[in-house]
Parts: sequence; structure tokens; C-alpha cells
Amino acid sequence: MKLKKINEELQQALIENGLTEANAMQKETFSTMKSGSDCIIIAPKGSGKSTTIVLNVIQKLAGANEESPRALIIVEDKAKVLEMESLFEKYGKNSNLEVYGVHDKGDMEYDKNYISSGIDVLIGTPNKLSEMFTTAGFNVNRLKMFILDDADPILKLRHETKIMRISNSIVRTQRIIFSEQFTDRIEILAEKMLVEPFEFDFDGAEEDEDEDFEEEENFEADQDEDFEEQEGDEENGNK
Repeated sequence: MKLKKINEELQQALIENGLTEANAMQKETFSTMKSGSDCIIIAPKGSGKSTTIVLNVIQKLAGANEESPRALIIVEDKAKVLEMESLFEKYGKNSNLEVYGVHDKGDMEYDKNYISSGIDVLIGTPNKLSEMFTTAGFNVNRLKMFILDDADPILKLRHETKIMRISNSIVRTQRIIFSEQFTDRIEILAEKMLVEPFEFDFDGAEEDEDEDFEEEENFEADQDEDFEEQEGDEENGNK
């Protein structure tokens, strides 16, 4: 994949699974997601949203393991949990990341104990995650990414309160919303949860895959500069 500064082991895993070229969404969002900025990404079904989530989480977390989750991904149901776990298994086999999924039909005590033993990525449904965060008190201070996948059907089930409860328990993290449509519910949630988000809309005709590569390189360079400045500010603040 022609993505600037992509992790080499991740790139190899993608190529081994037939992903040799990034699509328009993956090209245009990669640097922004890597920078740590909040995002809203609108794209139609079948455009590779789940793959985009997985490759960006692996990119950000690969190379280190910790006891506390560093990425939290909220999905609609058990089927989506299993699908996301499968993608991490395919593309993250060289990353050594510990990925775990929870859903409404799982055993709560088993899930709590497993997570407490140390994981990097937690995937789950709104109901299960809300219950777990309320009763277990997981350490979320190391969380780097809070991602809501397929937001529209989740919000139609009126899970806003659960999602906000989880989000409000996290002091600082990157928050990203993926959806097929930009609805009023998503707009309201974004206003409450995201900070100056970048907005990407791919809900339309497929963009030309042969777009000017120079423009893409300039965009990625600008994002990398922002990321380096942000890291410098964080280092100075920690001194």
C-alpha cells in the first residue's frame, strides 16, 4: 500500500492478503488518523471502513504492549465483533497486539477477567461495554483511540447515552466516528464528543484512483508536521 510511513510489518500483512493498493478513503484519512485528530468519516457500505479502522489501529499501536486497552472500538452487534476480530487476526498477525471482543451474549465474569489480564484492543457492543465500564472500572488512561463503527444503526437503537457515558470516562483520546450517512443524530453526538474534527465524505461516486500523487504527498507531509508538533507539546507538558 502506498501510505506514507506505514508500519512495514503491517504493510507486508496487507500485501499477503491481497491489499496492494489503498483506496481513496484509506489514502485520504491515513495521515489525519495517524496524527491523533478527531474525525468523522462518511462512506458507503462495502467501501472498506472496517479495514480502514483495523489498519489504522495496528499502525498506531504496533511495537508495544501494555496491560490496559489502548484502542476501544464500538460496533453494532456480535457479528460485527467477530468480523472485526477476524480482520485483526489477518492484518495484525505480525503486530503481537492482544485483541479481544465482547458482546451481549458473552459471559461477563470471564470477559472481565480476560481484559484484566492485559489487552491492547477492546471491541464490543454498546450494551456490553457500558455495563463493563460501569461495574469493572477499567483503566482508560492509556487509551489512544475511541472508535465508533457504523454509527447510524447504533444510534437508531438509541445508544447515545451509553456511548457518551463511556466517552466521558476517558479524559483524553482520539475519537473517530464512521458511518454510511451523516445524520442529525451523528451531528449531535459529534458536537458533544469530538473536538474540532476533520470531516471526510466519500458518500458518492468513487474518486479517480490515479489522482495527483503530489497533492497526496503534500497533505501527508502537513499532517506529519502537525503530529510532530503535537508530540513535542506533549513532551514539554510532561516535563
